Amino acid sequence: MKLIFERGQEGRRLDLLPPCDVPEVALEEKDRRQKPLDLPQVTESELSRHYTQLMQHTFGVNDGFYPLGSCTMKYNPKINEYAASLPGFAQVHPLQPRETVEGCLEVLALAEKYLCAVTGMDRMTFQPAAGAHGEFTGLLLIKQYHTLRGDEKRNEILVPDSAHGTNPASAAMAGFQVVNIPSSPDGCVDLEALRQAVGDDTAGLMLTNPNTVGLFDKNILEITRIVHQAGGLNYYDGANLNAVVGIVRPGDMGFDVVHLNLHKTFSTPHGGGGPGSGPVGCKDFLAPYLPGPVVDPETLDLVQPAHSIGKVRSFYGNFLVVVKALAYLLTLGEEGIPQVARYAVLHANYMKSRLEDLYPMPYPDRCMHEFVMSLEKLKKETGVSALDVAKGLLDNGIHPPTMYFPLIVHEALMVEPTETECKEVMDQAIEVFRRLHQLAYDDPQALHSAPAATPVGRLDEVQAARKPVLQYGG
Repeated sequence: MKLIFERGQEGRRLDLLPPCDVPEVALEEKDRRQKPLDLPQVTESELSRHYTQLMQHTFGVNDGFYPLGSCTMKYNPKINEYAASLPGFAQVHPLQPRETVEGCLEVLALAEKYLCAVTGMDRMTFQPAAGAHGEFTGLLLIKQYHTLRGDEKRNEILVPDSAHGTNPASAAMAGFQVVNIPSSPDGCVDLEALRQAVGDDTAGLMLTNPNTVGLFDKNILEITRIVHQAGGLNYYDGANLNAVVGIVRPGDMGFDVVHLNLHKTFSTPHGGGGPGSGPVGCKDFLAPYLPGPVVDPETLDLVQPAHSIGKVRSFYGNFLVVVKALAYLLTLGEEGIPQVARYAVLHANYMKSRLEDLYPMPYPDRCMHEFVMSLEKLKKETGVSALDVAKGLLDNGIHPPTMYFPLIVHEALMVEPTETECKEVMDQAIEVFRRLHQLAYDDPQALHSAPAATPVGRLDEVQAARKPVLQYGG
């Protein structure tokens, strides 16, 4: 399809802005643009058609199966969107007087109450704008804790080799040294390696549980005990909370601080569908360091924690995302939230069991919400890679799963079906995976050339990564 700049003709225009209802102020000459804005010149119908075509060329959970491992791309109930569109929420301004926004403050207080109950934490901030931003914030809490105790020699964060890539990046950004902890053959943390790694310089551990190969670490209480005994704190990456929400609480596993992905576990739009939110919860002893202000749950006043690390984002975070997450929590209730985890785990194990005769599973034990397949054998025998199979899925109306992650599995595809898919959809996906496996032996070139039924064919992804074209005419 054409780019918006390739549509229209000079002189065409549309006027979608309402008349100005405030006094106009003329800028001084030094502040004015020296040349006109380079904007496309199109009519309203051309603009409408352009965005309609873009919509038709995108793929999301409203279009089909989207099994993106470690990202929980599940359906977002429309009631969440309705709640966030209510004028009292959608039209609020962060600088309004407190007495005019008590409903919004109550949303923040109630969301904090429920999310702390789910995670086993005591207080929470909603400032972080995404999961990785939450990681950074949580690590600053750990840093502040050690610094104010005069324990500044603690400059190392332990990160398992199966961690999300943002974990070591966040630790480095927070000024810590990253120490890699290897996995044992069963895919979980190597306890002996952990014991050897902890010491007087250990500030903390970052851990996802279930981890990124879809396994719940059976040694989790021993892991957190080892770190605490060494004087460090435990940080829970909540990216995979979808598998255990309402069943197991990070606070009960021995974690001191946690970030949540509201746009994943709590079903608010993810990625291109809307802004994220990565609230951070902590135990009482870390609460004085939270970014401020926070809402006093008793008075609904905005208060500043005593030794706050300072703001990590303007105002109070992506508030409307919190509204959507609260609507989700209230809709499901105490009985419905654990069902999320139960169905997520059931669906992943169902798909895994239907595919393991063709696709080797490096970790054959029962998985949680996601599972990892290795296509290393398939590639050796046919030349068809994990990337080729992923492209073949596109031709069958399925968004590819996560590829080549985690790095400890060669030719990996990580599949997360989510709890919102029905059995018929999963059966169709299983049949596609099985058919592509056979095609790899019968006609490998067909998969090397895939996709053939999408708006564009196979792209040069190396060139796109090394020399991206980021602007029109660039």
